[in-house]
Amino acid sequence: MSVPMPYLIVLLLLTASSWVFAETPAVDPEINAYYRDADYARWKSIFESPGREVFDRRGEILKVLEIRPGMRIADVGAGTGLYTMLFAEGVEPSGKVYAVDISKSFLEAIGQRAQEAGLDTVITVLNEQTSTELPPGSVDLVFMADTYHHFEYPRAMLDSIRAALMPGGILAIIDFRREPGVSNRWILGHVRAGREEVIREVEQAGFKLIDEPIRLRENYFVRFRKIDA
Repeated sequence: MSVPMPYLIVLLLLTASSWVFAETPAVDPEINAYYRDADYARWKSIFESPGREVFDRRGEILKVLEIRPGMRIADVGAGTGLYTMLFAEGVEPSGKVYAVDISKSFLEAIGQRAQEAGLDTVITVLNEQTSTELPPGSVDLVFMADTYHHFEYPRAMLDSIRAALMPGGILAIIDFRREPGVSNRWILGHVRAGREEVIREVEQAGFKLIDEPIRLRENYFVRFRKIDA
């Protein structure tokens, strides 16, 4: 017996909703609590300083991402806006960069920073742990630096990221290497999943691993393409 299309659509929507509600937190929400009312100046001095690998090697990372005018990019977990600002300079004059973060204070500071730099391409987006709050098909590239391990609901977030990407869109993830016997105690206690587990989770969410364009030391950098239905 065939199922009428309207009923099939409703069934699919209900099923998708049940996945979100059924997902249990992957990490303790306390891992993100101190970002809610974050001191922007303090965190900027930490995130954008020599010694942090994603800061020191930002030029190489930016080069392989091939940022060009007109691109639409989401910097998910934008933090203090290091990459948001770099992306904004690269996509001008007709592109867009969405700075997505759970921290209102970070976003307010990023907005002011972009305004002072004359970068009209930056759009700030306050999101929650189950959604990027980005419109469907709105971006060509989603970029995350040291963000994935903060996802309380990774499956819901990956679904949201996939929906926000245009057909064939790219997801780029940089995160800490978590290797027992190699990584330090802070990494082992702070980071939920290692490289292989992250790759598996992302591929299960409807993406295909493309490459690891740069070999980093403390981090790994992997890129995926959205698999179109």
